[in-house]
Amino acid sequence: MEAIVEMEEEKKGDILILRVGGRLDAVSSPQLEKKVMASIDAGDNSQVLMNFEKVEYLSSAGMRLLLSTTKKMKSKNGKFVLSNIADGVMEVIKMAGFDHILNIRASEEEALKEF
Repeated sequence: MEAIVEMEEEKKGDILILRVGGRLDAVSSPQLEKKVMASIDAGDNSQVLMNFEKVEYLSSAGMRLLLSTTKKMKSKNGKFVLSNIADGVMEVIKMAGFDHILNIRASEEEALKEF
């Protein structure tokens, strides 16, 4: 079964916005991680906002994607902000303690103010 995950890119000034949707599980997360890393590298992007509004499910593989993106941005002396996380997905993030590691904002507008 093919995992369906989507990613839409938008550039606002020097901020790369990645709007992610679907289920981030063991099958889809590696595919999405390749796309995210390619997008970050493509334009020497050092400011990334990831909008999780359409993410329905987050597994440990999805958490690994968030961690690798955080590490990648730190290596570029960049900034990585997450926004629009659904309650169920946020519970998973909190259980893992990632809410203390990740820069999370309630909305995309609020997240944009972080840059």
